[in-house]
Amino acid sequence: MSVLRKYVFALGPLAAAALWGGMYVVSKWSFALVPPVTLGFFRVALGAGALWLWLRVAGGSDADRPGREDWPALAGLGGWVTLTIVAQFLGTELTNASQGSLLTVLTPVFVVLLGAALLGERVTTPKAAGIALAAVGTAVVVAGQYDVRSVAAGNAAGVLLLVVASVAWAGFTVWGLPVVRKYSALTAATYATIAATPMLGVLAAAELWYLGGPLGALSLGPESLLAIGYLGLASTAAAWYLWYKGLEYVPAGTVAVFFFLQPVVGTALATALLGEQVGPEFVVGSLMIGTSVWVVSRERAADTAPDQQPGET
Repeated sequence: MSVLRKYVFALGPLAAAALWGGMYVVSKWSFALVPPVTLGFFRVALGAGALWLWLRVAGGSDADRPGREDWPALAGLGGWVTLTIVAQFLGTELTNASQGSLLTVLTPVFVVLLGAALLGERVTTPKAAGIALAAVGTAVVVAGQYDVRSVAAGNAAGVLLLVVASVAWAGFTVWGLPVVRKYSALTAATYATIAATPMLGVLAAAELWYLGGPLGALSLGPESLLAIGYLGLASTAAAWYLWYKGLEYVPAGTVAVFFFLQPVVGTALATALLGEQVGPEFVVGSLMIGTSVWVVSRERAADTAPDQQPGET
């Protein structure tokens, strides 16, 4: 594989962050139509189906299929996915937009810390500086978009759940790296998502039962189906594959910095689609985040990639 192609795939998490940019807006709006955990189940089930079809079309040899020795790891990744979705959606429902946007900065920090502790990844000076600069840039963007005084006005339980979601996604990222490197990003994302589907299905059934039955709590009209389609196909199938694709070529800590682009993309989409106004804080914060991504991305993918490339899909 050419060095240029490695660089392109290493930037996959950048595209994933762009797809996630509108996820909080779509999910928050959808909760009035579909309960949070049930929405998460629909999202992951649709994403799992799309990834499985993609894997079948892409083909591959028997060596690309996980063996029984990998089943516990894949089930564990499914557990991380389940915890991420449940904590993220319930936390999003209980918090305000400013809290949700600010708490996104925790995920890259947890990824870097877990990568250093469990994978032995070096926290280089450029990486640490990039993470710090991006965190400040995110705070500047959020301060320009929301009333920062409302940060303390949200639900404490919702804040805790979003912190749990950040830790869980860091776990999904770091614990998934060995599977990604052994097989491929598509294989790891597909089987992890499939493993999470029945787990979320049980929790969704419990949620619907608690809310009074499977039909009364749902409003599956055209709007909710479009939202589920976006969450399942874009925010799950495509984004999770792209996120893992970056892990094929760069360390988890390097991939993590792209997560900071979510609030930038979300604000840009709100401006373009909803006519919201942005101030100079958005420009300054976006430049800081963009600079941080450039600083961290200068770590050459060719130097950090494993000697043996994973199966291509």
